[in-house]
Amino acid sequence: MSPKGQNDRIKTYVKGLDAVLQGGIPRNSIVLLAGSPGTMKSSLGYYILYHNALEDGKKGVYISLEESRDSLLRGMEGLGMDWTRVSKNLSILDIGLIRNRLAELDRHGWMEVFKIYVRNLRRNLENEFLVIDSMAVLETMAEMDNPRKELFKFFAWLRNLEVTTFLIYEMPYNKVRFTDSGEGFLTDGIIHLELRREGNNVNLYLSVMKMRRTNHSRDYFPLLYVDSFELVRG
Repeated sequence: MSPKGQNDRIKTYVKGLDAVLQGGIPRNSIVLLAGSPGTMKSSLGYYILYHNALEDGKKGVYISLEESRDSLLRGMEGLGMDWTRVSKNLSILDIGLIRNRLAELDRHGWMEVFKIYVRNLRRNLENEFLVIDSMAVLETMAEMDNPRKELFKFFAWLRNLEVTTFLIYEMPYNKVRFTDSGEGFLTDGIIHLELRREGNNVNLYLSVMKMRRTNHSRDYFPLLYVDSFELVRG
């Protein structure tokens, strides 16, 4: 274990956000990146992994359960994040094809195979970061009989991986509403992204709704992206 202090936190590299988080996200936390469609949740998750790989050489794995790897990389390159610069430290896994091949498995087989993939990646790559995009697809594919109980076990399994995990979580437009399955209280942190119509513009806002072991503001701050993410604080 690293000494208590700054080394126990990982930077988001979002200008202004790490200050709100007292230096960053506590290491090995499970954090929801929650928001409605179009709020750049996936972009933010990728951005955090990308810049930790680029600036600090830390290894991350991005698992896309819906969007193809090529489509994801094209989108991120359009935002100025060239994967070839971090390819040694950032792995992108698109398991869309694997999902189709697992269609014949019983309803409990898919989740177990998913865990095997993630566990093997952790063992082979020794990654410090993990993004799962998205929770909605994961839960749908797993066809959970008792979502609350099975998610509790899944989150306990994630904690045993000892990686900092970001879960992309889809929410209704501009409504902070979680399912009854318990994602909200099982996580260590919730970063909420929200679109607001202001005059003729639609602007993006971010709030840290929850982050354990952190004394943080719960205000909503404008979130901008030009060449990088920036939280606008007053």
